[in-house]
Amino acid sequence: MEPVALRTERLVLSIPTEADADAITAGCQDPEVPRWTTIPSPYTRQNAVEFIDLVSGWWADGVETVWAIRKDGELAGMVGLHRITTHPHGGEAEIGYWGIAAFRGQGIMTEAARAVVDFAFDELKLARLAWRAVAGNTPSARTARALGFRYEGLVRQGLTSPRGRDDGWVAGLLASDDRTPVPWPVLSS
Repeated sequence: MEPVALRTERLVLSIPTEADADAITAGCQDPEVPRWTTIPSPYTRQNAVEFIDLVSGWWADGVETVWAIRKDGELAGMVGLHRITTHPHGGEAEIGYWGIAAFRGQGIMTEAARAVVDFAFDELKLARLAWRAVAGNTPSARTARALGFRYEGLVRQGLTSPRGRDDGWVAGLLASDDRTPVPWPVLSS
């Protein structure tokens, strides 16, 4: 699949390039990024260059689509569809994202992820999206809930990372869902 750029009111989402390597490296120095994701820690510029190369291959193979989120030309984070599968009754994928600290709290991740959800259902014709996060990653859960994902439960020791095994929250969104946020038992607001 050829990389596709997405645009929202404030953002441009496009494939990360070598020009993003320093910004990706800097963003991954924030302890919150490796805390909640599977990135290597410490994270080096070489890790960023290798990631950018992987993303190109994933797009070409159609197995993953990853976008750099840019606001006013500056890298604000990453968002992607992972483990994309197809099926005659509609495929599925998992959404994942992380944000640069300076851009948090501005609704940027929700805006970017909404564009990716629309792409998944409207362009890729997927039937279901999954979301998973380490239990306790409340900011990620709030974004998923804002997108309309329905909380489906806790998977004990269900996520692996360089740290080991973590309990994971899971949620799903169907193409037929109305995407209205509903209460989640793991979130107080």
